[in-house]
This record gives sequence, C-alpha cells and structure tokens, in this order.
Amino acid sequence: MFTGIVEELGRVVKLEATEESAQLTLRGPLVTSDAVHGASIAVNGVCLTVVEVDAGTFTVDVMRETLDRSALAHLDPQDPVNLERAVKVSDRLGGHIVQGHVDAVGVVLSRESGDRWDVVRISLPPAVSRYVVEKGSIAVDGVSLTVSKVGDDWFEVSLIPTTLELTTLGRRKAGDEVNLEVDVVAKYVERLTGARV
Repeated sequence: MFTGIVEELGRVVKLEATEESAQLTLRGPLVTSDAVHGASIAVNGVCLTVVEVDAGTFTVDVMRETLDRSALAHLDPQDPVNLERAVKVSDRLGGHIVQGHVDAVGVVLSRESGDRWDVVRISLPPAVSRYVVEKGSIAVDGVSLTVSKVGDDWFEVSLIPTTLELTTLGRRKAGDEVNLEVDVVAKYVERLTGARV
C-alpha cells in the first residue's frame, strides 16, 4: 500500500522488452536506501516488486498485463519517474490509500498555468468515471491529488508548486498518457451496496 506522496523523482536507466514482459532498471538512491529483493516500489503509480538492487538502482519485472493496463510500456531511458516505497504501518497517511493497481490510462487534455499553480485537465475513461467526484481523491502517475472539477469524460486537478517541481506532473503536456488509480473505497462501496440491492 502507498499514500500517493512521491518520495523521489527517479530516472529510467534501462528498459529491456520482450513480447510478453519487460525488465526495467531505475535510478532512485532514496528508495533503494533500504530496498531489498521482494520490496514493493511504486513507479508512476504502479506497484512493482524489486528483483535486484545495485548502487542506487533497482530492477523490476513487468508483466504483459501491467504493460497493457498502464503507461509504463512507453517509458524510455532517461525518462523521469515518480517513486514511492510502500508505506509502513506507523507512517502518516499524507495522501490517500493508494494500492499501486492502475485502473485506467488517461491523457492530458490541457494545462493552464496560474500564478503559482497549474490546472491540468485529464481524460476520464468511461470504465472509471463513476468513481471520480469533485473534492475526491485520485492518483495520477502515483501522485495523490484532489479532484477540483469533473465532467462526464474528464477531470481537473490543481498542481501546487511542490507537485510541479518534485513529480513528473510538472513536465506532462497535452497528449501525454498518465496512469490513473481511483479511490479504492468508492469501488468497495459500490460492490457492497450493489450486492444488497
């Protein structure tokens, strides 16, 4: 489990793709400081398992299912990535409950710069639109954000200077794909109430 509070802006070192999977090596000195084989690290919001750690880098295996359901397949060497280690039970939950299980891929539709923040509009695929509400939580590339406005097929978030500086969202432009994870609580509520009806 994660909180959506990005710990480090890492970089892709190497991507080795096959027909059925890929192996990613990423640089992240902070997240590797206590990483071991089997540890979970969220990469752009996707929970991945560490298979190797070496001098500030870590390697993960990515299955075809994950490549098909996320934007990880489009990464290239030197691309920046948002990194977060799994939360400890004793940690503060600064964002919201994020599982690292991508629900859909959205596309940045527009961004409008303000004095100190940017408003970013992102497409909202029909399969997850019912879970997104104004003032609710959503993870975009693993970043816990509050939805500031929502339409039938889009939503907006307002990015503060810290988010713009310390995450990949400061560099995303119209046309870029982003990983979306909706609030898991909404999905459980739907399932529980639907089962009684």
